[in-house]
Amino acid sequence: MIKDNQRYFNRLHVLLDACIIALSYIISWYLKFEGPFANEGAGAYTMEFYFGALYFIIPGYLVIYYMNRLYAPGRTQRFETEITRVFTANTMGALAFLVCIATFKISDFSRGLIGIFYVVNFILEIVEKILLRYILRHFRSRGFNMKYILLVGYSRAAEEYVSRIIANPQWGYVIRGILDDHVPRGTMYKGVKVIGKIDNLEMILPVSQLDEIAVTLSLSDYDRLEELVGMCEKSGVHTKFIPDYNSLIPNKPYTEDLNGLPVINIRYVPLSNTLNALMKRSVDVILSLAGIIVLLPFFAIVAITIKCTSKGPVLFKQQRVGLHNKTFNMYKFRTMYVQSDEEEVKGWTTKGDPRVTKVGRFFRKTSIDEFPQLFNILRGDMSIVGPRPERPQYVEKFKEEIPRYMIKHQVRPGLTGWAQVNGFRGDTSIRKRIDYDIYYIENWTMMFDIKIMFMTLFRGFINENAY
Repeated sequence: MIKDNQRYFNRLHVLLDACIIALSYIISWYLKFEGPFANEGAGAYTMEFYFGALYFIIPGYLVIYYMNRLYAPGRTQRFETEITRVFTANTMGALAFLVCIATFKISDFSRGLIGIFYVVNFILEIVEKILLRYILRHFRSRGFNMKYILLVGYSRAAEEYVSRIIANPQWGYVIRGILDDHVPRGTMYKGVKVIGKIDNLEMILPVSQLDEIAVTLSLSDYDRLEELVGMCEKSGVHTKFIPDYNSLIPNKPYTEDLNGLPVINIRYVPLSNTLNALMKRSVDVILSLAGIIVLLPFFAIVAITIKCTSKGPVLFKQQRVGLHNKTFNMYKFRTMYVQSDEEEVKGWTTKGDPRVTKVGRFFRKTSIDEFPQLFNILRGDMSIVGPRPERPQYVEKFKEEIPRYMIKHQVRPGLTGWAQVNGFRGDTSIRKRIDYDIYYIENWTMMFDIKIMFMTLFRGFINENAY
């Protein structure tokens, strides 16, 4: 079995980064002062002075890289995460560079050189990360740099773990088997076999050269957790715990420290942070106000069209459930013939619904009927981006039928949302819609909102499920 060589790889990684930093700086100096596009000389400082700065730049950048977890074990790390860390580290490095120049009053040091170095170093670091990933993938495909794992406990967590390992061979993991007391020996899941009982672990650890033990017990066996972790740590084998609580905590649990006691919060909602909520609300006010001002002439044209083609009011209001389960009146341009209250609550709008006017059908298809909700957004009932609000009778129905349905009311409902831009709008699966809504709620960032707004422009307004 190939032993874990993470320490040696990390040392090589640090050495490569040091070389990349030095090379980037040399290239930047050449481009700034000697290259074909150079527009000035080295000025007050000699080449030796500039290159002497590398004695401080290289160790300084390596410390910043370490602080940004660029040397943490990253077999399962996404490449986007690594790019973000490289970008953050290089930005911190450039800022530290400028602060040092100002602090030590090296006023004639070229700021242009620092700017070029920032760009060149970022590019070369990314190229290095790509090459390292390719090289490691090549070695792992030939059986080198592998990690051998044993799973203790057959559970939903074990099945999900196996599925991810099998789907990502580039991570370099090999699962030797599963130990469990409830599933018969020889049972297979995606090629991984149950090889014995949990008590067999005590005999396996001394003789089997395993790199890791993954404790994947089912909830019913958690009384053995302390015993098993103690046994694994006594053997010196690295131990992971993969909790079987996906049905309770489906995405991003987070912990807080209560005077030394770790407390797991069931759900992470970024918009419960006051600063995040204020930032999102500010964007909502600015964009909704701008939209109302720009679209006022268009609103007038739509209003005249509705009045000329059917009897009744221009606007249609309907009670919906919003933030913290509070109801509000949501406004739309009227797209149906006027109905009695009894008729209006009958059910969903379906394809070819006779209640919809000819003009209304076009307004629904192009989402023009939704534009008055800009006033709801300005008032604070809604947001530009968020889960779509439902009527009270459907909320009462769905909260009993669909697990986690009420989580969507932890944020303001939206004019558009992650579910809508992925096609879940109108008469589509409520369960799928809720999955997308919960993903949005737990992974909210301002950039995520901006992404959804742009996606709305291309696939959110016109929708085949909008009847």
